[in-house]
Amino acid sequence: MSERVAVRKTYKLFIGGKFPRSESGRSYLVQSSNVSLASRKDARDAVVAARAAVKGWAGATAYNRGQILYRAAEMLEGRREQFVALGIPGDEVDAAVDRWVWYAGWADKLAQVYGGANPVAGPYFNISAPEPTGVVAVVAPERPALLGLVSVIAPAIVTGNTVVVAASPSEPLAAVTLAEVLATSDLPGGVVNILTGAITETAPTLASHMDVNAIDLTGVTDASLASELEVKAAENLKRVLRPAPADHDWSTDPGLTRMTTLLETKTVWHPKGV
Repeated sequence: MSERVAVRKTYKLFIGGKFPRSESGRSYLVQSSNVSLASRKDARDAVVAARAAVKGWAGATAYNRGQILYRAAEMLEGRREQFVALGIPGDEVDAAVDRWVWYAGWADKLAQVYGGANPVAGPYFNISAPEPTGVVAVVAPERPALLGLVSVIAPAIVTGNTVVVAASPSEPLAAVTLAEVLATSDLPGGVVNILTGAITETAPTLASHMDVNAIDLTGVTDASLASELEVKAAENLKRVLRPAPADHDWSTDPGLTRMTTLLETKTVWHPKGV
């Protein structure tokens, strides 16, 4: 009897809550596994899925969004050994779980910290309330592969935005495995979309896309590419988060900046009754 040949797993894209192959049919090899190589059309399809999910996700209660992020933490905890098998250190997986929980806790508190009633002259109520920006494109950091990924996705979605993530081409397995976690954590399809492959192919498409409202360049390490993406983003006045410093410590307290940068503030005037 001949020796059995193992079936090699193919890691697909994550778009609209589903796992399609790249429309180009391309893939590349990472740790003896096939990983889909996203095309420009895949990036456009991901933006369409993210835009379709904005209304429902932004309209959900903050409490419900927090519940879903906490569920993602539960599912990630349950698959800890799978991430360890991919080469992610166990303490990094634990930190990623804790980071999900941390952001989940902010879901129904951020409005009280970032918004509120403003003192004004005259018989009016003046209230400022944070609202999501919309569709956010994210270039994920290469390392730490999992904690860095969670640290850029969670603050964007907990505030009601939807995201299209260009995963690190050298560390894609953590990203697609995280997609499998999110697919089973009650997260509506399209809220998080993950593309694997060449950043140089997908990121310019996302930066220039007129239906993307903000772009997070955290994982861009090439200064010339970062400048190119900023120029493309300026065409429709996208909000731009600059690349993270090379020595950025992802294990420290993340603070509120990533959440508040991806929010718009709406101010409402209302006459007081007499």
